Amino acid sequence: MDRQIGTFEELENFFSTLSSPGIRPGLDRITRLLDDLGHPERSFPSVHIVGTNGKGSTAAFTESILRASGYRTALYTSPHLVSPAERLLIDGAELSLESWKRAALRVASALRDDPALRQDPPSFFETITAAAFHLCAEEKVDIAVVEAGLGGRLDATNLLGDVALTLIASISMDHMDYLGGTIEAIAREKFAVMRPGVPAYFSGSPAELVPLFRAEAAARGAIAHVSPEECVVSGISVDEAGLSFQYEGHGLSLFVTTLLLGLYQVENASLAISGAASLMRAFPRITSETIVRGVAEARWPGRFEVLRREPPLVLDGGHNPDGVRHLVEALTALYGNRRFDILYAAMKDKDYGQCLSYLRTVGRRLLCTRVPGNDRSESPLLLAERAMAAGWPREAIGSFADPLCAFHEAEAGGEGVLCSGSLYFIGALRPRIRSLLDGTP
Repeated sequence: MDRQIGTFEELENFFSTLSSPGIRPGLDRITRLLDDLGHPERSFPSVHIVGTNGKGSTAAFTESILRASGYRTALYTSPHLVSPAERLLIDGAELSLESWKRAALRVASALRDDPALRQDPPSFFETITAAAFHLCAEEKVDIAVVEAGLGGRLDATNLLGDVALTLIASISMDHMDYLGGTIEAIAREKFAVMRPGVPAYFSGSPAELVPLFRAEAAARGAIAHVSPEECVVSGISVDEAGLSFQYEGHGLSLFVTTLLLGLYQVENASLAISGAASLMRAFPRITSETIVRGVAEARWPGRFEVLRREPPLVLDGGHNPDGVRHLVEALTALYGNRRFDILYAAMKDKDYGQCLSYLRTVGRRLLCTRVPGNDRSESPLLLAERAMAAGWPREAIGSFADPLCAFHEAEAGGEGVLCSGSLYFIGALRPRIRSLLDGTP
């Protein structure tokens, strides 16, 4: 069986063969699988992070702070851009293929030996999450920072056994088919991960959800904190070299800088700092100095990532209206009235019409394309039609089956390029663009 896994691509395919297709919310399968594995999810403390937009950045900041403080960390996030190895970092580094192979075969053995799971296999996310928890236990991490996949209440990550802190990033409309058709319904699914006696910090965005957050926290016995009510942020400055601001709160007075651009990162970094402050008693090596260093050293590829300063080349995986609205605000703050040639690809199940409407305000041309080999990717022609309905002039729109052809067309404009619409799109395009910039084949 292990001969099937000679590359990370084959590892991903192997996990797919173990799993049932599609998104399947529910905890019965993953509970049974983790039991078969000896409950690795109970063997390490964790920070559990949920939200719609910003939870990945918040996770990256939090893990970087803990690592800068001298703790052996795990960072579990999804989806990956290029390789499944990106989903789990130990002390900031990907694990070897051999480590992942051992974990995959251990999961496969558990599934093979369990009649119920043979009949009703876990989803891909469940199997890879179980493998990641197994690796966290095997690597004997001091603490794991775990980003939820979809929602929270029924997400596989909600089985973490020793949650020391819950962080809740900005909440907006996304995955309505699974989480509910209102912002309140979606928020309840995410607030449901709060644990009795465990501090829970909410970014406070949007503000109208704060009363619901407090009510849900009280119902679960969680210790509720609304981050912007307990800290003051001032002196925000952003340019192509980085983002900086002053943070005051929780007995801390910090001037922090980060290479993660976008004004929305102030909210995410502040949430991570507030959470880190609450961990200081249990993890005493966290100090003002390690927090500042951790924020400065955090990295989160594919999210408002500037690959070239002039003319600008920006990658951002914004895939829902709230994320794209923040993207447009970040572009305006950094580049003023500059207009971009925009490469755009989106999944069929996303509200890309509203996204395209927001992008019109920063776009010179729109080059619609698709994610190669991804059946969920919307047709470039349909994207173009929706763009016209969103106010883009017909003469400013192009359709390309090949994203690299679209990229070369955008580059020829010489005005600056933005690639956006989906993390799957950024994952497919990023290594190819980096090779072109480096001059490698």
